[in-house]
Amino acid sequence: MEGKTALITGGAKRLGAAIARRLHAAGAAVLIHYRDSEAQAAKLEADLNGLRPRSAAKVKAELLAPIAPRALVSAALDAFGRLDLLVNNASSFFPVAVGEIEPSHWEELVGSNLRAPLFISQQAAPELAKREGAIVNVVDIHADRPLKGYPIYSIAKAGLAALTRSLALELAPRVRVNGVSPGAIAWPDDGQFDPAERGRILATTPLGRVGRPEDIAQAVHFLACAPYVTGQVIAVDGGRSIFL
Repeated sequence: MEGKTALITGGAKRLGAAIARRLHAAGAAVLIHYRDSEAQAAKLEADLNGLRPRSAAKVKAELLAPIAPRALVSAALDAFGRLDLLVNNASSFFPVAVGEIEPSHWEELVGSNLRAPLFISQQAAPELAKREGAIVNVVDIHADRPLKGYPIYSIAKAGLAALTRSLALELAPRVRVNGVSPGAIAWPDDGQFDPAERGRILATTPLGRVGRPEDIAQAVHFLACAPYVTGQVIAVDGGRSIFL
């Protein structure tokens, strides 16, 4: 990744921050997108620039805004003059039971998990093609195995998996497009899973433990640098997808 530039959506904390740190350690300049996590984005930017001056920048954007895709790509070019890798990581995640679904729930969950990655990828594609770059989408094991109580989220991630394979065809041969499909990688900050559910998840994970954000970052790094891999969604889930 030496001399290359990566744009990570939702890059200020959790998985996104781990991805930013991993790619930066590999030599990339990183543009950290955030919506609400300004303090975390500023700290990460400062930390990375402390390690290597002028190697990190941040940009605030509401991904559902029509201007967001152009603004993000322009920010990468303004900061670093190029774009080699797009990581579509930003995601909304919350339950909505059938019978209680409102249009706003659909717009937020499908918007962040599917619509935004499509339009950001479309905007970034010409710049990525100049560099024979790549897109990595952060999908979810529940794209294939729906999570009860989370129908819209599961639908959106299934769409993202299909988008990954579709864009791999559409953007070939100049741009590679792959996905990483996390299992239980840390727990949600808002405590959505109670202790009993967490125990059930661990009991159905062959490796018997929760993964780390760094596990996802390692897979993203691999896909960013794998010149003959495209159209793939790699499960990083401790084996849970073979057990569900």
